Formats: sequence, C-alpha cells, structure tokens
Amino acid sequence: MEKGTNTPKKVDRNHPAFNKNAEPFYSIIMEGLKGEVDGEHFWDAVAEDAVFEFLYHIPGFTHKIEGRTAYMNWFGSYTNVLHSSDNLRVYKSAKPEKVIILEYEVHGKVPSTGKAYDNRFCSIITIENRKIAHWRDYMDSLAVMLSVSSD
Repeated sequence: MEKGTNTPKKVDRNHPAFNKNAEPFYSIIMEGLKGEVDGEHFWDAVAEDAVFEFLYHIPGFTHKIEGRTAYMNWFGSYTNVLHSSDNLRVYKSAKPEKVIILEYEVHGKVPSTGKAYDNRFCSIITIENRKIAHWRDYMDSLAVMLSVSSD
C-alpha cells in the first residue's frame, strides 16, 4: 500500500521485470486468470506480499521467494528469450478459497547455449482480493537442464 493510504502501490513499469523476453509467459498467465485478477499486466495482478514456491530440482535455484518486489528483482535478470506460449488449461475452485490451476507451455531459446527452450508448467495460484497471493509452481526440470547444458 502507498504510505498513509489504502491504495495499492503502483508497479514501476520501468523495472527490469517488465522484460519483453518473458512476455509470452506473462500473457498466458493473464489469459488463464482473466476475470479473476485486477490489472493489465502480470505484475499488476501480484499482491505486494505474495509468496512464490518453486518445486523444481535445479541446483542453485531457490525454492521460495517472498514478496512481489523480490520476485520482480529475480525476474529482472531472466535471460531466456521466449517466443510463444500455448496449451493452456485452466481449472478453478472457489471453495474454501479461490484457487486456479494453470497448465501451460512456453517456448523460446537460451541465449547462453543457443538451444531451444520448451517447458511445461503447472502453477497452482491462490487469489485473494483479486490479486495473486500465493503461487506454487511445478515444471519439467529436465527441460531446463538440457537447455542449459553445454553439450
């Protein structure tokens, strides 16, 4: 919230997390959450105190990020160049809380290796007050490892 008000703090559109290389990810998530969250962009839809959990098996990758700013700072250094996303499946539950499960794929290239990056995700998203409050993510960890390997 902005200091002294009940108004959510505006998201800085100049932040590096507004990364064009990640637009296909942002777009498919917003498509899956259409009508459930407020905001034009993914970062608008994330609550300031949101918690992100990543159930990945990648050496050195964190398993938890707390807060929108911390996740934006991590995403600001995202280097893969995504060119598309597809195969969206949306599952919704309204009780006891609003939970939306998204299955989707992203496609692109890893600049450091020149290899294709094709990955599948399952994101379990809890919505509170029309914002993403909690995110639990699963993906094909092997797809990442193969795309960044040097062979």
